[in-house]
Amino acid sequence: MTGLVADFLPALRDAARPAPDGVTDGAGRPAGRRFDVYRNNVAVSLIAALETGFPALRSLIGPENFRHVARRFAAGHPPASPLMMYYGQGFPAFLAKLGALAHIPYLPDVARLELALRDSYHAADHVALTPDALAAIPPERLEHTRLAPAPSVRLLRSDWPVSAIRAFAIRDDAPKPAGGGQDVAVLRRGFDPEPVTLPAGGHAFLRALQAGEPLGKATELGARAAPDFDPGALLGLLLAHDALCQPEERQ
Repeated sequence: MTGLVADFLPALRDAARPAPDGVTDGAGRPAGRRFDVYRNNVAVSLIAALETGFPALRSLIGPENFRHVARRFAAGHPPASPLMMYYGQGFPAFLAKLGALAHIPYLPDVARLELALRDSYHAADHVALTPDALAAIPPERLEHTRLAPAPSVRLLRSDWPVSAIRAFAIRDDAPKPAGGGQDVAVLRRGFDPEPVTLPAGGHAFLRALQAGEPLGKATELGARAAPDFDPGALLGLLLAHDALCQPEERQ
């Protein structure tokens, strides 16, 4: 039985392998074509999960090319969880090493953004900090206050205008991306996460908050990254997207 199990998964993922010895049909004959059908159904399901999870990538390289790339990924990357919403975590790294797509260097970062959007969607809920609650914090305590970002907040740095590229790929009305990198925060107000381009210094500020730094230290790090960093404007953006937790929620 150990040999059968050891042979079964590799054969299931690789169409070039024969059906494992010991796998039979209902009449006790070698599985043959029935195993091939099952193997194909597994591959189709994994490819469909990637198509659902990475719509911008599919648009950027075309449906046929995407299915070809997805099939190659699926052959070497079986699901680590029975929950297909988690499938594809290794897809960005796979794309980064795929020589056939090296001429489109921003694809891995687009994949990372699409993963971040999916992760944000499935993240835990929280009680959002309100503008009134923030205003009620005494000024002398403000710089020592720890404001935890919502569990759904995700951060991404890219050398490419990754959010604009994604929008251009999936929206007919999106403008053509301009050059330059972007710092992006995925913020979720309600149930729909969206990518928001951060101002200079915003990534350092939010990373500091996620690490548990107080507001004063986070502001210092944001200003160190960008001398004209405006923490008030960024806090207003975060509050508008329900992206901060009430201070007392942090343990």
